[in-house]
Amino acid sequence: MAIILRLDRMMADRKISLNELSEKVGIANVNLSKIKTGKVSAIRFSTLNAICDALDCQPGDILEFQKDIQEFRQGGI
Repeated sequence: MAIILRLDRMMADRKISLNELSEKVGIANVNLSKIKTGKVSAIRFSTLNAICDALDCQPGDILEFQKDIQEFRQGGI
């Protein structure tokens, strides 16, 4: 996947636990844990908005784009 979730890094920077963030955002620990570990294929804008509000950050602080290795190789490089 080309989009990498960096929620774990942002949580560490803000010194906030999964339980605390879950309460602030209003989603279950299990779902937030899946986002934190990158085991999701999509995230709702409302969830991203709530996470950014709770962590006082921008979406770009949590989401990172990285070219897929296969795409890179197909480009002839």
